[in-house]
Amino acid sequence: MIESYSLAHGQLRKREGLDREVLLFVEPDSAERELLQAWFHLDAHALASALDPDEVSRIELHRDGLFLIWKRPQSYTGGDSFAFQVSSFGMLMVDGHLVLIAPDASLLDGLGQRHALHDPMDVLLAILLDNLHHYLGHLKVIKMVARELQQRFEQSLENHHLMQMFNLSESLIHYINAIHSNGAVLSRLRAHGEKRHFNPEVLALIDDLVIENDQCHKQAEIYSTVFAGLMDARGNLANNAMNETLRKLTLINVVFLPLNLIASIGGMSEFSMMTAGVPWWLAYALLVLAMVLLGVLMVLALKRLARGRRPVASPAQTERPAVRPTPSFPGIASWRTP
Repeated sequence: MIESYSLAHGQLRKREGLDREVLLFVEPDSAERELLQAWFHLDAHALASALDPDEVSRIELHRDGLFLIWKRPQSYTGGDSFAFQVSSFGMLMVDGHLVLIAPDASLLDGLGQRHALHDPMDVLLAILLDNLHHYLGHLKVIKMVARELQQRFEQSLENHHLMQMFNLSESLIHYINAIHSNGAVLSRLRAHGEKRHFNPEVLALIDDLVIENDQCHKQAEIYSTVFAGLMDARGNLANNAMNETLRKLTLINVVFLPLNLIASIGGMSEFSMMTAGVPWWLAYALLVLAMVLLGVLMVLALKRLARGRRPVASPAQTERPAVRPTPSFPGIASWRTP
């Protein structure tokens, strides 16, 4: 699909015809690829790279123009996976025309609201700026989702929440790689602009893009580092909670195993034979009382044993250090805070 746009009064208007300043090729088919190769001399490798989501951002000199591969974040639609993906698109700036090759038609949505668009270079820089703000918006969403997952994880230790946290961490890594490669493209674009004597306003806007891209990259790195630490902490908390549960279950088994043995013996005919001269209600009441006392004694013994295995601080560690007197200097009262 081909969409044509023209520039009028600082805005991007959708028009008919292929002689417009901006052309958008959405998932070009074989006929449209032949058109790109014939009119703009783009080879098959460049076309495939523009639509490859795993392609690294780069900038190439294309005859009298520029060909850029840029990484952009895909629109997040929600869901339980919490996975943020990136995609690639191509931009060809040649002969006063801007040719865009993208996997979807949302590339130009809302463009031109921040800056006036007078020529194709303004459109190209506006697209780059809009994608940077898209990255920053997704980073804010990732931060909010991470807080929500943290609250869910505190309430229930489930593998589903851990997988969501892993997906967020992987998304941050993809974002860091994409933003870093975009920064290299901006640096080369800045150098090319100085060589081609771009307008000072264009060079200033490219400098702003470089600064914002660096800030976005640092912010993504910080989120990734913090999130990795939170994942390690949550994993340790889950292991500690599981160990505590297993310890309690083991304590219950240790207490009830001998009681089950005594109850089994009490249910046999030998117990009735041994207590033949005692009324049955008194004999079984004494048996139950003995089992309760034995269970209480075993619990107390296990608690004392566990308390005895805890490390005890040595007298040298518990001894408080001596407080040294504050030396007096002349004039110290003049600067000492009250």
